[in-house]
Parts: sequence; structure tokens; C-alpha cells
Amino acid sequence: MSVDLTAPSRVEHYHDPLAPPATVVVPLVYAVVRDATGRVLLVRRVDTGDWELPGGRVDPGESAVTALVREVAEESGLVVDVQGVAGLYSDPGHVVEQAGTVRQPFAVCFHATARPGVPRPDRCETSAARWCGVAELDGLPMQPAVRVRVDDAIGRPAVVHLG
Repeated sequence: MSVDLTAPSRVEHYHDPLAPPATVVVPLVYAVVRDATGRVLLVRRVDTGDWELPGGRVDPGESAVTALVREVAEESGLVVDVQGVAGLYSDPGHVVEQAGTVRQPFAVCFHATARPGVPRPDRCETSAARWCGVAELDGLPMQPAVRVRVDDAIGRPAVVHLG
């Protein structure tokens, strides 16, 4: 049996009719962190090279806000203050294959502000962390589900997305 070492370890399917069915729902949190000039904090994934909002899994015993603050600090080196909910995302058409499981994300996206500091990647999960102007976002590689969250939060910041 041969193993393809060039195959991605994580594959996202977004409304792909050939995607495998989810076997588990995973609670996730993400932050739309904006600075005083309106730029958005993004991190670049080590495994795919895609840019995304900082965030990740809610661990047992954690609240969503505690998980968010921990994940943003781990992935970007920044400490954030959570401002409110930007949206809830539970699209069954979005599944992620990784480590032999097919997960359907149940994601809560929050608005947040960063305390003073310079973004820095953790070099484990993230290879880069940076502030991006809204005009720069279209040119960055992002998974479709991430693009939806970013567009919802930036385009309608006062409206909580439910879906």
C-alpha cells in the first residue's frame, strides 16, 4: 500500500455533491478582529496555505468566549476583547475531512478588538498572521465558508447571521 505524502491532510467541501457525509458535528469559534483603521486580522494555515479568521475548537469545560480568546492568542499572539456575536454557521453542506473523520462545523463567529500588540504566527497551526485592509481580502486564498463569514461580518456588522 502506498501513501501519497503530497495529499492534503485537511480537505474542505463546500456544497460539493460528491462530499462524504458528516459523521460528527464540531463546535468551533472564530473572531473577526478589527483594528482602529478597520483592517481585519487573518492567519494563514500551515496545512493548506489558506487565510482564515483566527479561531478553532471549543474544548470540553470551556465557554465559547474563553475558547475564542485562547485560540486567537495561540494563532496570532494577540489578546482580544470580545464585542458580540457576528453569526452562527451550521451549514450541513460544509464538511471537513481530516484525520479519518468527516466533520460538520457548528461555528460561532464573534466581533472582537485586539489589545496592543503585533500579530505573530504560532508556526504550528499558522505560518503568518497579519492585518488586512478590506480591499486586500479578495486577493487572498480563502475557503468559501471563511469568505462567507468575513463578508457577513464586514458587510453587515450590525446584523447577526443565523444559518
